[in-house]
Amino acid sequence: MQYRLDKNTGNKISTLSFGCMRFPRKLGVIDMLKTEEMVMRSIEKGVNYFDTAWIYSGSEEALGSVLFKNDVRYKVNIATKLPVIMFKNSSTSIDFDKYFNQSLERLKTDYIDYYLLHMITDMDQWNRLKIWGIEDWIAQKKSAGLIKRIGFSFHGSGSEFLKIVDDYNWELAMIQYNYFDENFQAGIKGLKAAAAKMPVIAMEPLLGGKLANDLPKDAVEIFKKANPTLSSAGWALNWLWNQADVTSVLSGMSTIEQLEENIDLSNAASANMLNETHMTVYKSVLESINKACKVRCTGCNYCMPCPVGVNIPGSFSSYNAVYSMGYIEGMKQYATSTGMTQVKSGSPALCTKCGKCEPLCPQKISIIKELVTVHKKMEPLFIKFVGFCARAIFGKKRKK
Repeated sequence: MQYRLDKNTGNKISTLSFGCMRFPRKLGVIDMLKTEEMVMRSIEKGVNYFDTAWIYSGSEEALGSVLFKNDVRYKVNIATKLPVIMFKNSSTSIDFDKYFNQSLERLKTDYIDYYLLHMITDMDQWNRLKIWGIEDWIAQKKSAGLIKRIGFSFHGSGSEFLKIVDDYNWELAMIQYNYFDENFQAGIKGLKAAAAKMPVIAMEPLLGGKLANDLPKDAVEIFKKANPTLSSAGWALNWLWNQADVTSVLSGMSTIEQLEENIDLSNAASANMLNETHMTVYKSVLESINKACKVRCTGCNYCMPCPVGVNIPGSFSSYNAVYSMGYIEGMKQYATSTGMTQVKSGSPALCTKCGKCEPLCPQKISIIKELVTVHKKMEPLFIKFVGFCARAIFGKKRKK
């Protein structure tokens, strides 16, 4: 495994980081056997940065259990996050300890290597946290050795990112960054500004898997023609490792095959390995993607659960698939995602426009508006009739 240096501390961070939000699951529950296999295999191969969060269901507990059981906590950096989205703007004080102590308990550890403020979006949010005493709280935890380094994950505009970077002595930043999002959110300008001060972790390197599995057919062919042996995921990851300012690439792996491929790719990658010919390939692929993608949803699920049961990420993913993978494939995904043949529906038609989802969206998608568009496209009368007939055949009658 290759490593890049945290210049402020001398700490070496593996160029491949393990994102724990997508641990393998079985019947909706984290599959501990497969998870343990993957975590231990990654440590064996030199991965030393594991990213989780308080809000990732079961993730902290799973990671903590594996590390404790195998006595390998000392070999890794644990990064977890304070759930800022749980705090109400009207609050006058916040019990930061409540969430921090729960994370320590779940992770079976007495300190956090990199503690991040989760999903910071703008200076107003950061200023509220300062009013609530976050700076003194961080100082106390660091003084006690409970937090080794403090950072934040970002989901806002580039201008706000630069303000936040300059406002505090941060020790790590996590940004959404990939070849499709080079100028989105923090973007390349934010990357360079942050990298001059601290390590930067690139999250969503595959845009929720879309840059690996859901590319338009002609985009896939462009990559294959340029290098028949390199997968679409490999192209996406190499674009990141090519940039020295990216300390580590965070991958949410859910199979041992994905892990092995990513380890091999990271071992073969280096800064400045791509030339102008490679960059031309990315440009052509981007032109293809931009023709097909309609909603920039990464499937992070921060908008979920919807109070009335709309499968928001599933609706957007299948809608995009209609344009990138064809109508039949997109509709197959939509039928599954929205429970078209089930008693309980997850259709966008259920949306009451309550607005609870939109403030939680890292991509700042106009979710309510887009759900209306998706519903019109994906549920014309004949599709509704097909769904009704399918439910009748399978005895899935819905209650009014």
